[in-house]
Amino acid sequence: MRPLGPPPTLGHPGRAQPGFGPPRRSGPARPQMPALGPVGPRTAAPPPPAPAPAPEPAPLTAVLAAAARAAAQAAQSAAPPVAGSVAAAGARRDPAPSRWAYRMNRLWLTPAFRAAVRLGGPVALVLLVLGLWLGDADRRAALHGIYVDVREGFQNRPEFMVDFLAIEGASPVLAVSIRRALDLELPMSSFDIDLAAARIEVEAFDAVARAEVRIAPGGILQVDVTEREPAVVWRLPDGLWLLDAEGHRVARLSAREARADLPLIAGEGAERAVPEALMLLAAARPIGPRIRGLVRVGERRWNLVLDRDQTILLPARDPLRALDHALALHRAQGLLERDIVAVDLRLPARITVRLAPGPDGAARIVALNNLPGSRT
Repeated sequence: MRPLGPPPTLGHPGRAQPGFGPPRRSGPARPQMPALGPVGPRTAAPPPPAPAPAPEPAPLTAVLAAAARAAAQAAQSAAPPVAGSVAAAGARRDPAPSRWAYRMNRLWLTPAFRAAVRLGGPVALVLLVLGLWLGDADRRAALHGIYVDVREGFQNRPEFMVDFLAIEGASPVLAVSIRRALDLELPMSSFDIDLAAARIEVEAFDAVARAEVRIAPGGILQVDVTEREPAVVWRLPDGLWLLDAEGHRVARLSAREARADLPLIAGEGAERAVPEALMLLAAARPIGPRIRGLVRVGERRWNLVLDRDQTILLPARDPLRALDHALALHRAQGLLERDIVAVDLRLPARITVRLAPGPDGAARIVALNNLPGSRT
């Protein structure tokens, strides 16, 4: 029999089959389709291997770049190994910011930090320069001298000078004492006068209740004084004092005759009970011409001293009521016109009367016992 020809190959009719036609210039070789098995008794012959594509000549720049990479690798292999150099060379740069860069960026976005940098930086620079300039003692002394000259030139201007001292509301004697206490060398600048200290100096006098110190127009230092008004004369072992209605000392008194118009009080602690003493004296006004004074006893009660050596002993509690009772007896039966030495009102329920010594004592006792609530 005549042998059959080679089996036809399968493939796309419009494409060149492997082994036929010119070789492809670019891209990898397409995979070969496997040959089909024999049909019937026929056997397919294996196709011939495809020829390898011819290498494309490399450009000059690529050759130079490859040579440079080879030289760099050779130099790196010849140098001593450095820790982390291989990893750093092979690692790519991380585009994310570092932790400190992130924190600084966030801090700079804060308005307060930006304001501190923009304002605090120049201020710190100015202070630094000023501190370096003032570090020299001669410069500091010169600057202080300039300041003193400017200040004195301003304070000693005519409109700020005080030429006179005026004191109002004080007696002549007190005014002289105030001038001596202030001891101002006029004329002087108003900036050199301490008004608060001057007021304290004036109010330190016993006779001054209040004081106001001010600078009036025309260069006048005005001192307005509210003087205490004496209300009673306080007798002490070492002399006499004038007291006001609240018990404050006003001034010393040389003699009782100098202020005979004021009532007299005596005893320890009497100055602390002056308001009560004035109330008792006001209640005893019906016998006012006979009153010689009030004596404080034990710093707790009063004795009302009358002429003819008579004494009314008042209680410590509610003395005003007890005095009104004694005055009522005097108006009704002339108690204080009798020959008695003392009327003791310290017991509210009973009046005790002490008689003056005399030959007819029994008759006087009988007369006094007829008084309501009295006991001789």
